[in-house]
Amino acid sequence: MRLEQLQAFLAITQTGSFQQAAKKCGVTQSTISRQIQALEADLGVELFHRTTHAKLTLGGERILPRVRKICQEWELAQQELTDLIGGKQPELCIAAIHSVCASYLPPVLQKFCHDYPHVQLRVTSLGSDRSLKVLKDGLVDLAIVMHNRFLITGKEMVVKTLYDESIEVLTAANHPLAKLETIPWTELILYPQVVFKDGYGMQRLIQDCFDKLEAKLQAALEVNTLDAFRGVVRQGELIALLPHSALIEARNDPTLAVRSLAHNSNLIDNPNLTRRVVMVTTQDRLQIPPIQHFWQLVIENIFNPELLE
Repeated sequence: MRLEQLQAFLAITQTGSFQQAAKKCGVTQSTISRQIQALEADLGVELFHRTTHAKLTLGGERILPRVRKICQEWELAQQELTDLIGGKQPELCIAAIHSVCASYLPPVLQKFCHDYPHVQLRVTSLGSDRSLKVLKDGLVDLAIVMHNRFLITGKEMVVKTLYDESIEVLTAANHPLAKLETIPWTELILYPQVVFKDGYGMQRLIQDCFDKLEAKLQAALEVNTLDAFRGVVRQGELIALLPHSALIEARNDPTLAVRSLAHNSNLIDNPNLTRRVVMVTTQDRLQIPPIQHFWQLVIENIFNPELLE
């Protein structure tokens, strides 16, 4: 059973004859006849009385409502795809790590809403692992995350590196480490830390560094928002290792201090401790105008080649 056979059947019921149905479908009358004969053979029942006027048989009457629904659904599907390719996407869903949402993304969101006022923009702040998971599950259209070569795989994935940034130390203003301009790792490992929850790229990065240094990470508390990091560290005892973009507000807070980390040659592949932020989507999504436009806005407003090694 083929769609054109159902369309031929429906055209005959609408026009009342095989000849008029052929004109409606833009084919010859013999083609219409062959399509109906094939459909009848598949169904095992005649659909029309072969008289002057194409009158439905009992079997034809029975399947007519079903055929209408099938053809209507197909027309709707075609229209939805046409709208999608034409940029008439009802919504655009973005997942991004907290620091990007808080610092770099707002101007991009404003410009996109101006350029595509009829597209509902939905932005969710998530950890890198979760953001990539919902992207692969088709729940979002694009993700901005910390690079992870194990998660960003597959020929369908498109990855754009945006920038590299340093990891710095956040302490209370009166913490002993705040007295230093640059904090050596020998001092850093002595203090308990507040860290991201498991499943966050930053948590994995910091833990890997401590493992390479054969040092114990004293993870005293796990949180998952930048406000929580600042609030906990402000109390004076715990410190935190956070990316540069996550510390913008902390730099203007007199109760907090931000210090750089010393170079450590034992961290062979990342001695200055940085992280890479990337934008990810899929090949098919990048063909859709609103997604393509958002992608380009991010490149224009966030991509910084000067920060890349």
